[in-house]
Parts: sequence; C-alpha cells; structure tokens
Amino acid sequence: MENFWAGVLWATEIWLYLIVCLIMIPAMFGFSLGISETYMNILVKTLEVWLHETACLKSSREHGSMEKELGELRRSRPKPPVGGDFTLSDCFYFSRRGIESIVDDEVTQRFTSEELMSWNLLTRTHNDFQYISLKLTLVYGFGIFVRYCILAPLRITLVCIGLTWLVIGTSAVGFLPNCRVKFWLSEWVHVMCYRICARGLSATIRYHNKENRPKKGGICVANHTSPIDIVILCNDGCYAMVGQVHGGLMGIVQRAMVRSCPHVWFERSEMKDRHLVTKR
Repeated sequence: MENFWAGVLWATEIWLYLIVCLIMIPAMFGFSLGISETYMNILVKTLEVWLHETACLKSSREHGSMEKELGELRRSRPKPPVGGDFTLSDCFYFSRRGIESIVDDEVTQRFTSEELMSWNLLTRTHNDFQYISLKLTLVYGFGIFVRYCILAPLRITLVCIGLTWLVIGTSAVGFLPNCRVKFWLSEWVHVMCYRICARGLSATIRYHNKENRPKKGGICVANHTSPIDIVILCNDGCYAMVGQVHGGLMGIVQRAMVRSCPHVWFERSEMKDRHLVTKR
C-alpha cells in the first residue's frame, strides 16, 4: 500500500513539474511553446478530413438514390419502341428534382438540423445511422481519452492554480501603499494569472491592430458574454474593470482583485449603484 501511494505522489510531482515548466513559466513571461497551436491545428485537420469523407459519401449516396428512383419509374411504364430508355415523362422527374434543389438550397439548410446518413463526430440527431466508420470510431475513442484523461485534468489544474494565485497575489499587493511599485505589481499579477487561466481554456489568442488599444484613461467596451471575456481581453494588459458584482467563488475573486486595482463592481438592478458608478 505504501508503494502505491509513493507511486501516486511521484506521478503527481512529475505532473506538476511538467505543468510548471511547459505551461506556467512560459505563460508568466508571455510566450508560448506552440503546444496549444499544434493541438488546434491537428484538431482542425482531423475534422476537415472526416467532413470531406462524409461529404463524398453523401454525394455518392444521393447519386445512387436518384438512379434508383428513375429506374423504378421507368419499370412502371412501357418502353418506347424507338429512342432507347428515354421517354418524355422523364422530364417531369428531372424538373421535380431541380425545383427541390432550388427550394432546399444551401441557405435554407443552414437553419435546419440535417439528418446525418453517417456519424461524423458532429451528431445532432437521434436517428440510427446507416453507416458507422470503424476508423472514425477509433479516432473518437482516442479523442475521449485525450479530452478526459489528459486535457480535462490539465485544464482543471491550471484554472485552479490561476485563480488561487490571482486571489493570493492581488490580496498581498493590496496591503502595499499606493505607489508605482504597487501599480506595476498589480498589473503583473493580473496579467500573469489571466495568461495561466487562458492556458487552462486551451485558448489560442491573437491580437490584431494593437495600435487601437485604449491608452491610459481610455475606455474599452467588450462584447460581453461571460467572465471568460476578461481572461481573453487582459492577456496583454491590465484593465480597471466595471461590471456586475457576484457572490460565491466569483465574489471572492472580485473582492481580492479590487484590493490591488480600482475595479468597480456594482449591482445592475440597483438604480443607486448605477448612479454611483456614473459619478465615479
């Protein structure tokens, strides 16, 4: 039993050493080893290959079904004495298929959930599939192992470390008197922890037109959807944020952050709070 726990401790130490050396230290100094970019490129290429195979399979099946329908129609009527298999009534079949193609165009299909003929890692229906690829099943199983046995523990570890450091670091900086050193440390702690959390999200962030960033005293308005926006926005600089006050874990983080940086948290539903924010 002692050997088992010793092995677990050894594996945990190796795991933490790899995280610190390969992810946290590069994140603290603002550079990347390219691991996330490589992972994203592999993922995109994998999806492109399987989507291409699915499209080819769908095209061949549609072509075969059209020939089958036309053959059944021709068997149900007598053959013409001359002119081969073609009859004037064939025009009605092709006209109907042409009108169906126009009505069911690519724009209309974007607003409907397609009934997939084969499984392609993007399941959206509950119908039984007519074709299941063994290769795709193996890729899916390997993906399950990578996501839940490697990436999920890695992301949880990084997010926990990033949030813990953010709370401890901003709280410690908050005890310093207002001076340039405090402002510099506050910005360094914020950006460092945000970069670690971004690694936990496997985010690959590229900033364009950096000359348009708000200068000192400027305002940046985010198309806000979740607190993750803060992590993405602040990977290259610290901002004094204005936002909704929260409770729970988010409240703990907010109260720690406001000690070192003049963030403004308020209750949107309270008119008094909104006037105070405007005044400040």
